[in-house]
Amino acid sequence: MSIKIWLSFLLASMALCFTPGPTIFLIMGQSLNHGSKSTLPLVSGVLCGDIIAMAVSFAGLGVLLSTSAVLFIALKWLAAAYLVYLGIKAWRSPVHSANIQAPNMPKNRIFREAMLVTALNPKGIVFFIAFFPLFIDTNKAALPQMLTMALTFLLVSATSSTCYASGAGYLRNRVKSAKFQSIFNKTSGTMLMGAGAVTASLNK
Repeated sequence: MSIKIWLSFLLASMALCFTPGPTIFLIMGQSLNHGSKSTLPLVSGVLCGDIIAMAVSFAGLGVLLSTSAVLFIALKWLAAAYLVYLGIKAWRSPVHSANIQAPNMPKNRIFREAMLVTALNPKGIVFFIAFFPLFIDTNKAALPQMLTMALTFLLVSATSSTCYASGAGYLRNRVKSAKFQSIFNKTSGTMLMGAGAVTASLNK
C-alpha cells in the first residue's frame, strides 16, 4: 500500500470515527453517567466491537446484510432497542451527593455495552465490506493491505473514543453536586435514547 493510498484511508477513517453516531453518543452518555473512570472499558469495548464487525464482514455477513433487507432491519432494531434500554437506565440512575461515596462502577458491564452497540451496528458491518476494497491495490498482496487498514482504523477508532470519553468524563468529574449529577444522568440517558433513534433511522 502506497503512502498516498494509506493517507486517503486514514482521512476517511477519521471522518467516519469522529463524526457523531450511535457509538459516539453511547460513549458520551456513559462517560457523563459514570465519569472518566469509564474511559478504558468504553474504549476497549468499542475496539472489540470494531474487531467483531470486521470479522463478520470479512466472513461474508456484510454481503448478506447488504442484500437482505429483513436481516438488516432486524439487526438495526435490536441495536436501537438496546440503546433505548441503556438510556432509560441512565435516566433512572441514583444521584449521590458529594459526601456520599458512589457505588463501584461496573466496568465489565460498561465494556460489554460498548462492545455490543458497536458490533451490532449493521451500518458498520456493511461499511467494512464495502469500504476496505476501495483502497486495495490489486497488483499487490491483499492480506498485508487489509491488516494495515484494520490496524489503522482501530487506532483512529481508539483515538476518537478516548477523546469523546475523556472530555465527557472530565466534565462529569468536575461537578459533584446532586443537582448536576441528576442533569448529567438525564443528559446521558437522552443521548443514549437519541443514539437508539439514530440507529433505528439507518437505511441501507
